[in-house]
Amino acid sequence: MTEIVTIRGDLELLTRTEHVFSSVQEEFICAARDLDTWPRPEARRSAQARLRNSGGTHRIRKLLSPSALADEPSREHLTELADRGAQVRIAATALPHETIIIDHRFAILAGLHAPGGREYTLTTAPTLVGSVYALFEAAWETATDLKAFLRGDQPPLDADSRNVLRALGSGATDETAARQLGMSLRTYRRRVAELLDAFDAGSRFQAGVRAGELGLSG
Repeated sequence: MTEIVTIRGDLELLTRTEHVFSSVQEEFICAARDLDTWPRPEARRSAQARLRNSGGTHRIRKLLSPSALADEPSREHLTELADRGAQVRIAATALPHETIIIDHRFAILAGLHAPGGREYTLTTAPTLVGSVYALFEAAWETATDLKAFLRGDQPPLDADSRNVLRALGSGATDETAARQLGMSLRTYRRRVAELLDAFDAGSRFQAGVRAGELGLSG
């Protein structure tokens, strides 16, 4: 494979990297904002199946933003993954777009979501792979083990709650925020009150700060 290649779309990525995902020998690393590393379900299932069927007993490390734990199914999935032997840590702050490193010799860097599919940069260039690996290690060392993080009682938030948090952070008036979110003013204010309770915050500002610390307000 060429040392640096740029391709577009999940399915093309999996086609071009089939042999890599199917032959992990030492270590599979993934750093991501959330669990939707592969937006298309068929691509996600294919990647997971190839990892399960790869030869050798390899180490799996996953580093995720705190927002990846905002719903119960995600928490259960990651807890199950950890119980099966994977190492899962939660970063102190929100992470950029997904990065995958395989056997310290192959790296995949994801770009922004786009209507025609995301662009991915694939590289086997030792210097670039080594630099990405070093950045991952630095973030990994400051991250918190999944189970320890969950013991910190991060409140689960649904999509509406996260939208309300964003509205609080934007400084919009209650009336404007409620209108933009398609809620009645009464419902919006009730959701704000629920968030204050969830974060044990004495003010809207404190709730926004706490959400920011957990990476849930962006």
